Amino acid sequence: MNSPVKEIAKSYEPKDVEQKWYSFWMENGFFQPLGDGSETFSIVIPPPNVTGALHMGHALNVTLQDVLSRWKRMKGYRVLWVPGTDHAGIATQNVVEKQLATEGLNRETLGRAAFIERVWQWKALNGGQIIHQLKKLGASCDWSRERFTLDEGLSRAVVEVFVSLFEDGLIYRSTRLINWCPRCCTALSDLEVDHEDSDGRLTHIRYPLLDEHDYIIVATTRPETMLGDTAVAVNPEDERYKGHIGKLLRLPLAGRTIPIIADKEVDPAFGTGAVKVTPAHDFNDEAIAKRQSPHLPFIAVIGQDGRMTANAGDKYAGLDRYECRKAVVEELKEKGLIAKEDKHTHPVAHCYRCRTTIEPLPTAQWYVDVETMAKDAIELVKGGKINIIPDGWKNSYFAWMENIRDWCISRQIWWGHRIPIWYCADCATDSGVSQGQYIHIVLLKEINGVTEGTYEALRAAGCDHADVIANARTITIGIQVRPLSSHSDVTKCPQCGSANIVRDPDVLDTWFSSALWPFSTLGWPDKTDELKAFYPTSVLVTGFDILFFWVARMIMMGQKFMKDVPFRDVYIHALVRDEQGQKMSKSKGNVVDPLSIIDKYGTDSFRFSLAAFAAQGRDIKFAEERVEGYRHFANKLWNAARFIKLNIDKIMPEGIGTIESISKAIQALDVKSLTLPDRWMLVRLLQTAEEINKALDGYRFNDASSALYQFIWHELCDWYIELVKTSFVRNYPNAALTLKCLIYVFDNSLRLLHPFMPFITEELWNSFPQNGQTISLAPYPDAGNLHIAPDTDACDKMSSVIDAISGIRNIRGEFNIAPSKKLHVAIKTTGETLRDNADFIFDVARLETLEIAGDIEKKPATMTSVKAGMEIYVSLSGLFDVKAELQRLGKELKKLNTAIMDIEVKLSNMDYMDRAPKAVIEKDKLKYSELIEKRDRIQNNIDKIKKLDR
Repeated sequence: MNSPVKEIAKSYEPKDVEQKWYSFWMENGFFQPLGDGSETFSIVIPPPNVTGALHMGHALNVTLQDVLSRWKRMKGYRVLWVPGTDHAGIATQNVVEKQLATEGLNRETLGRAAFIERVWQWKALNGGQIIHQLKKLGASCDWSRERFTLDEGLSRAVVEVFVSLFEDGLIYRSTRLINWCPRCCTALSDLEVDHEDSDGRLTHIRYPLLDEHDYIIVATTRPETMLGDTAVAVNPEDERYKGHIGKLLRLPLAGRTIPIIADKEVDPAFGTGAVKVTPAHDFNDEAIAKRQSPHLPFIAVIGQDGRMTANAGDKYAGLDRYECRKAVVEELKEKGLIAKEDKHTHPVAHCYRCRTTIEPLPTAQWYVDVETMAKDAIELVKGGKINIIPDGWKNSYFAWMENIRDWCISRQIWWGHRIPIWYCADCATDSGVSQGQYIHIVLLKEINGVTEGTYEALRAAGCDHADVIANARTITIGIQVRPLSSHSDVTKCPQCGSANIVRDPDVLDTWFSSALWPFSTLGWPDKTDELKAFYPTSVLVTGFDILFFWVARMIMMGQKFMKDVPFRDVYIHALVRDEQGQKMSKSKGNVVDPLSIIDKYGTDSFRFSLAAFAAQGRDIKFAEERVEGYRHFANKLWNAARFIKLNIDKIMPEGIGTIESISKAIQALDVKSLTLPDRWMLVRLLQTAEEINKALDGYRFNDASSALYQFIWHELCDWYIELVKTSFVRNYPNAALTLKCLIYVFDNSLRLLHPFMPFITEELWNSFPQNGQTISLAPYPDAGNLHIAPDTDACDKMSSVIDAISGIRNIRGEFNIAPSKKLHVAIKTTGETLRDNADFIFDVARLETLEIAGDIEKKPATMTSVKAGMEIYVSLSGLFDVKAELQRLGKELKKLNTAIMDIEVKLSNMDYMDRAPKAVIEKDKLKYSELIEKRDRIQNNIDKIKKLDR
């Protein structure tokens, strides 16, 4: 049968094939779970923010998932890779609010419903960018099942989980100190706060003792918060202050009297050993206040907008907190109450979204009681039901989970899952301050201009009811009601029938919906076929930065609602840093755009680079030249295909049938009919396939990549293709068989490489006559389908042939002998392997004469290379001008010595060593070592040439 190989272009151009093949895969549904096999593999994508654009972290994460998915698909598994995006509550709302600001609008002027509609419009226009970019990366997700955390199905799952936890008493509302972002105007969990070292000042303030001519000095980095101080605390064991405990102080500027209290957590070594206690604005102070009996009062002097409240006093009310800081310090100086000011570097909390400095504030929020769920989640990992890889991350997971605090799930924004809680004023009972699962609808008297109104009315006036209570001059009694939770919208109270109800205005933390992702995306709470077939999912691939944000919460929710783990394995990949090992950031100007890299070098080269970098437990130092190197790797593969095509036309012009027929023929033949290079190549194919499968099974992507690169570039292209030229040029009787062997090895090499470099492998695979439609569904090579018998004898013998050729090449390279000049070589060996394969040595090493025997004597003017079981003698007679070569090497040696001296001077300069970046110094040291090595090598060659017997 005439089955010609398609024409293969002279060079590989990624843009010519990438879109073509991705469209082909999509149109044919190859990314959907295919077949009826019992073995399944499922994975859910960590949903990128709908506001996002592809960055290096995404690229690495998605590449590794795609490698696994394509590998398992080729292994015959029914693969489901679920894609989707996250609504990213705070981030998305920020984007749209900025857009509104350019139009002179804000969300309050639009109103809630109109604002939400505006966000949906933005999402429809811009929300698909990240998905398009993931497709450009080659992600083989089942896009027909794409999900969004605010779609109808996931929203139903969120309500189901909330109501269930609420009814179980695991969701409750409480007023306590919380991280508050004045810019985003919402509460944040501890995980949503980034701490960065900041240069500030430690101000030492004199607090006068009441009725005494003395004072206590306290040190603070936030002088403006002293207006809300309710005590000064000292360590009870601190001898300096034992006599002062229980005495009263007059709070500077405010004029209130506050006590000196004892607390064992106070560090005597910090500042003066006496610390101001501001329970409403500091988490440590909150803990101190609650340890006192009775508890210290909470006085909020900073509001949710970052401005000072009425409690700060008329002089400061309304000032921005930082303006107030300056004013407070100035007044303290005027009154002679500042002892000193020191420069002080300390960690400052920032919002992880907008980078605004966080303000701890007392507000009423919704929480999930996670204590029991956390204990169960710990046991799942300890018991081995979930395996975290690399293993070192388990300790981090345990440490966090064992000290976990209840999860704050409410956010004071509008974009997101609105909390399914309603309040009925007509069911109210007069019972004081709310506790547990109860909440105020506050009826207030003349506060902030609101004489009477509901919670919603107060919020519309710009204040949360908890803040109103905290800011009031007198204690205000509210009305306590039981909140109503429902799976659907509530129009009237189910208890009394009243329509006088309001819905909680807050939305849920974005991570609440994401915590349900492994089962909600598969159709839960319905009992779907997808849930039955693909849950638990097989593996989660994610970054360490969301181990607690997301992974831990998915484990807790999966065990709670599915009574099973959400995934069997968690593979945590490293962080992609710049070439010097620094974290990428816009401020440093070292961010690498994946799309620009793809446009420059092609998707395949970029993907292979990421996989090759992905060593477990090590951050990735991304270097563009590595991507360029793998672009050359793609070219090497392309040229190998062209070489095969050329020789098919010469040796088998009648056609080769199909690749499947060639595979069957190779697997059925007697290996004795093959040349040694053929036998060796088949064994190395088998060994490489086993090595790659084992590496991927252990999530060692870099090891799999390294094995592929070594096999394809060095063994297949550099050695085997060069060796088979002998069979073709010398027209060996079994040249056609060698060609089939080459085609078989090349076809399987493409299959091995496909999960890493899907586009070029599909293009080349389809250039040859195939039985199947796509390489993405072709069987992945392994010991079970290659049917190659282990042949260690072939490997041992081939090693001798390679050693002989390498020894000759080394001498040619050391003495700068042009490849066009053919050599006279003699090899002293007692074995038969080199004699039996003399043609291969002769042709590949480019020889004029070759003598192989066991009794060869070294002749004059020859250089020797000693390898295992052989001595190689290469005659240098007449190959180059000895005097000219010595002069050339001498000049090169002089340049090297100068360069070495320059680096030595630099590295011996202590000023330079102290000031230069560590990465630069390491680069200098590496260059120095390379120059020394090169100098020694050249000096060695000079010595050898001088010793030649001319």
